[in-house]
Amino acid sequence: MRVLVPLAEGLEEIEAVTIIDVLRRGGIDAVSVALGPDRAVRGSRGVTILADTLWPAEGEFDAIVLPGGGKGTENLAADARVLETLREFDAEGKFVAAVCAAPTVLAAAGLLRGRRATCYPACAAELGEAYDNVPAVADGNIITGQGPGSAMLFALVLVTHFVDEPTARRVADDLLTSL
Repeated sequence: MRVLVPLAEGLEEIEAVTIIDVLRRGGIDAVSVALGPDRAVRGSRGVTILADTLWPAEGEFDAIVLPGGGKGTENLAADARVLETLREFDAEGKFVAAVCAAPTVLAAAGLLRGRRATCYPACAAELGEAYDNVPAVADGNIITGQGPGSAMLFALVLVTHFVDEPTARRVADDLLTSL
């Protein structure tokens, strides 16, 4: 399993690092990709994350996962490459996931019609009827998470769907948390 994790300036650092780390602990090839001209991506709290590569990443991917963060989400939504990739992955039945404010990018791409999702509560109106006020939601190939505090659970839910539940439980046990 190979997962594309786009990193945009202003991302929520906890979410990006947690997603990449937990996926890799689950044996998943999580590839972080900077959207800008440099691999160094500055987060919302001033932490700089060094992406594995620049967009476009080489090779095929089985899923895409968007970290949130207010400005990071705005930058994801403004990037036509991201929107096109989300639509392509969804049309192909590949996993499409987002956490915090980033599920609003899925809504903007038209992927949440008739589906359930969650997001940071302040962004709930942008999800409309799709919104559920819970930490994580999996609806078919769409997986969403609520925010920084639920980033670990969200990432473990991804491992459950991308690999299997025993692997997710093993990773959770190793991290001294629960699924």
